Amino acid sequence: MTTMERITGGVDTHLDVHVAAALDARGALLETKSFPATAAGYRQLHSWLQAFGEIERVGVEGTGSYGAGLTRHLHSKGLSVVEVDRPNRQNRRRRGKSDTVDAISAARAAQSGDAAGEAKTRDGNVECMRVLRLVMLSARRNRTVALNQMRSIVSTGPEELRDMFRDATIHNLVERAAALRPGARRDVMGATKIALRNLAKRVQGFDAEIEEIKELLEPLVAETAPELMSMFGVGTDVASALLVTAGDNPQRLRTERTFAHLCGVSPLDASSGKQERHRLSRAGDRQANAALWRIVMTRMFYDDRTKHYIERRMNEGLTKKEAMRCLKRYVAREVYAHLPRETLA
Repeated sequence: MTTMERITGGVDTHLDVHVAAALDARGALLETKSFPATAAGYRQLHSWLQAFGEIERVGVEGTGSYGAGLTRHLHSKGLSVVEVDRPNRQNRRRRGKSDTVDAISAARAAQSGDAAGEAKTRDGNVECMRVLRLVMLSARRNRTVALNQMRSIVSTGPEELRDMFRDATIHNLVERAAALRPGARRDVMGATKIALRNLAKRVQGFDAEIEEIKELLEPLVAETAPELMSMFGVGTDVASALLVTAGDNPQRLRTERTFAHLCGVSPLDASSGKQERHRLSRAGDRQANAALWRIVMTRMFYDDRTKHYIERRMNEGLTKKEAMRCLKRYVAREVYAHLPRETLA
């Protein structure tokens, strides 16, 4: 009885075309081929790899962008999909670059274990949260831009308007500006009123957009991770950010150390000779890192245990910022334990 050849695939993804490479169990290149970046192309790529033997894993570059559709298709076939980073720039300069070379590099990275991170499935509630959060975060940024423009216009505008909005809160500023009636005036006062009114209406539109997204996110988060929502300092916004980082398949994060590293709160060893020290990691998902910071800040204000911990560590010689970094690492461990249990089993 003969056993099937074990195949490792690699794919360099693009908007319209994906280039694939197939390696045998010894790492020898079998063939490379291009496929359209469509549903039919995904099926053709899978069948092409399957023709060489049993597919062990597939390394895909850009699983969260151009390769998202292919990744979903391969996951639906029960295949292991490995997320591959962009090839090393130094190697690119030395050997040159082409789509075929990148596809072969992706396959070799997956086969050797240099790339071992399981790709997100992007097919459940967490993917819904991700796309909704994109809209919410962009609305928040644009709202801030509009408010800053309103403040700038008020501070340099006619005295009558400056008196009208002096010491006004953000809410009052927006409400009063939206109610302005410039009339038919075409002088500085009229133009300033038009600018303030339009910016205020823009802010109100962003506010309505943000509230709509929050209403959609709340049931999604509560259904997906009720245990995570029960943690002290975790609300819908924080929980959704952490879930998006973990993905729809958090079992891909094999240990809490992996999750901490993904959130950028795992200290990096920077020891040399007799000196032993760690340095701050500036890698990882910054949205997840910010979510952990918000949990820590909330607990520092309202949780007695956290207050005592900060005080104790500062008495030991740590700065407040260093103590907070330690807390973020502990919170990451706690969050990992509260990720959806049915997928972690």
